[in-house]
Amino acid sequence: MSDLTATFITSSAIPEQIPHGSFPQVALLGRSNVGKSSLINSIARQKGLSRTSSTPGRTRLINLFRFGRAFDLIDLPGYGYAKAPAGEKREFQQRVFDVLDHAERLKLAVVIVDSRLGPTPLDIQMLMLLEEKGIPFLIIANKIDKLSGNERAKSLKNIREALPGANILVHSAETTEGRNEILAAIQTACKS
Repeated sequence: MSDLTATFITSSAIPEQIPHGSFPQVALLGRSNVGKSSLINSIARQKGLSRTSSTPGRTRLINLFRFGRAFDLIDLPGYGYAKAPAGEKREFQQRVFDVLDHAERLKLAVVIVDSRLGPTPLDIQMLMLLEEKGIPFLIIANKIDKLSGNERAKSLKNIREALPGANILVHSAETTEGRNEILAAIQTACKS
């Protein structure tokens, strides 16, 4: 396995300012407060690489992280933050679309859903957009540690029924469950 030491590269409000580099790219998507930063820190095995916050809607910029010489991870602003003004929501959404349209080396979109809630209408809309654009995606059922055994089984069943045929992995930043499987799936996609 290649060196996967992760480093923060840059933040930008403008997709065109994100350096393309020569590495495969992975886009990280999810609604506000779904745990994107915690997932980044978990797969990087570095606390504090990506700032976490209990306040939804904190990630307003596009953040780029480089994982060794394996791939660049593009962390996109969370969608669906209810308290953001309508114009700001449209602006966030446009940034997401611009990155998806212009990422020259995009190999995979990782879409995080809260395992306690399942896919929201906004998640479904995002997945339909990815399918329309022909972008392969991986679903992460995050915060799986917050569910009991029965709740977990029911949640995963509901997610699979809502997203038939989708590649779904579980993750917990607390227990690190799923971390290795997620990294393996990303690396496999980046080699294709």
